[in-house]
Amino acid sequence: MSTLVLELRQGDLLVVNGAPLRFRNRARVELTSRARFLFGKQIMEAAAANTPARRFYFALQTAYVGRDEEREHALEIARDIALAARDAAASPQVQELLDSAIIAAERDECYQALKLARRLMQHEDAPPGAASAAEPGL
Repeated sequence: MSTLVLELRQGDLLVVNGAPLRFRNRARVELTSRARFLFGKQIMEAAAANTPARRFYFALQTAYVGRDEEREHALEIARDIALAARDAAASPQVQELLDSAIIAAERDECYQALKLARRLMQHEDAPPGAASAAEPGL
């Protein structure tokens, strides 16, 4: 496997296989084996999960980089959120994003699922009347 080099700044957070690491100074980290990780702006704090799309993202995040004992329960929460949001969403695009994110997470492609969830957050944040306006509930 090839290595991945991450450039991290002072104060950045990196979560690797469920362990949060905060950097006290600038660092260059080399991952030499497969690991579940997120860093920087990819990481959502629990307090920021205050909308349906953000709760969905946070659940997927926990399913990806949470501790082993948290991961399956977090995926179940993500499924429940997706089901409720799918029923409330009139947009086929939102429904497809939800479905695709859950399928990716169930295939253990959680990083891809998180990318799709970020698109849902963009839908949710869109101003009313915009071309990609948010749906009720998402």
